[in-house]
Amino acid sequence: MAFLAYHLHWPLGELMDLPHRERRAWVGEVSAINTTLNAAQGA
Repeated sequence: MAFLAYHLHWPLGELMDLPHRERRAWVGEVSAINTTLNAAQGA
């Protein structure tokens, strides 16, 4: 939850209202963005 709150700036209440599957999907999306950004910075 802290991972999503930090990266998306969403309040905890909104995150808690999301179904677990949707939260996991958002974690995957944010992780993919971070991976892309980190690769671009290392290039």
